[in-house]
Amino acid sequence: MDHDIALRYQKLLKHLEKSFGEELDVHALLFLIGVNELGIGHKKFSKQEKTDLIHVAICTLMVPAGYYEFKGRDEDGWPHFELIKNLPAINSKDQEHLIKEAMLDYFIEHEYYDELDDVTSN
Repeated sequence: MDHDIALRYQKLLKHLEKSFGEELDVHALLFLIGVNELGIGHKKFSKQEKTDLIHVAICTLMVPAGYYEFKGRDEDGWPHFELIKNLPAINSKDQEHLIKEAMLDYFIEHEYYDELDDVTSN
């Protein structure tokens, strides 16, 4: 993974751990993004719902790159997406890089994280 992305991602994790506790990983962040996109707040989710939340997060993260398009919400408020173009056939290391870079963009765009504030507060 690109060293710059790795460093930026570690800073994001440290920032989020202040609110959510330690031991955050990619799956935990995907879950948080999915819950945020669902927009119903905290509740106990079933195993299937947790899987669906991670899928929502991945689709959300891939919208800006043109892989998915948001189509709307169902009667229960769950977001739905349409696959616009297939993700490239890349190895797991490159997939992780793609997801982490998209996570950085997501948290910055939604103003949950500001890299400039993080630099000045350290």
